[in-house]
Amino acid sequence: MSESRWIPLESNPDVFNSWAINAGLASQAQFEDIYGLDPELLGMVSGGVKAVTLLFPCSGSIATKRKEEDEKIAAQGQYPIDPIIFWMKQTIVNACGTMGLLHALINSGVAFADESPLAKFIEECKDKTPLERVKVLEETSLFEQIHTSAAVSGQTTVPDDLDTYLHFTCFVKAPDVTARDEDRGWRVVELDGGRNGPIDRGKCTNLLQDVANFVKEHYIKESKSVNFSMMALCSAQH
Repeated sequence: MSESRWIPLESNPDVFNSWAINAGLASQAQFEDIYGLDPELLGMVSGGVKAVTLLFPCSGSIATKRKEEDEKIAAQGQYPIDPIIFWMKQTIVNACGTMGLLHALINSGVAFADESPLAKFIEECKDKTPLERVKVLEETSLFEQIHTSAAVSGQTTVPDDLDTYLHFTCFVKAPDVTARDEDRGWRVVELDGGRNGPIDRGKCTNLLQDVANFVKEHYIKESKSVNFSMMALCSAQH
């Protein structure tokens, strides 16, 4: 049996917003570009940041360090992560854009239309493991159709060769499950379907700034590539 292979999604707010609306996003939240990681450029992002997506080159030192970190977490564990966080394993080639969208939207507390693809998917995935969830994704054509429609609507021509080393990951905030109820803080959590599970990225005081700092130190410094792109899912508009 040949593996399922989708058209790569472009890191473009219009593409992501089209996907989200077609899939059932019913709130005023929307994706917008993050033009840079300096304070003045981060200040251009609308308020109420609920999630951040990152498109990055998954090669060289970055790919090596991802593998090493996965092995370290498997052997030593990590800071406890809130079990309500929704994460699923990616098994469909080039579906990382849809994985990033699902991880961002489902973990952001945004509203979905009743009986929409997203609402149905969340209901069907209740009490399922990350691998069982992706089976649901594989066995329904609905998200593949939405993904393909969004992919061909981007500003770049769909390539004949669908192999790509670029990969999406997503960052959200989650309650600190180790803190006392009266003093509960937040943690930054990275959700990447290409990893082995959610990954704690430290204390969260300002999601956008905290993610920007992490990306600078752990992604951009590890690569000479300029193929990085970030977007924020925001609930407010300028």
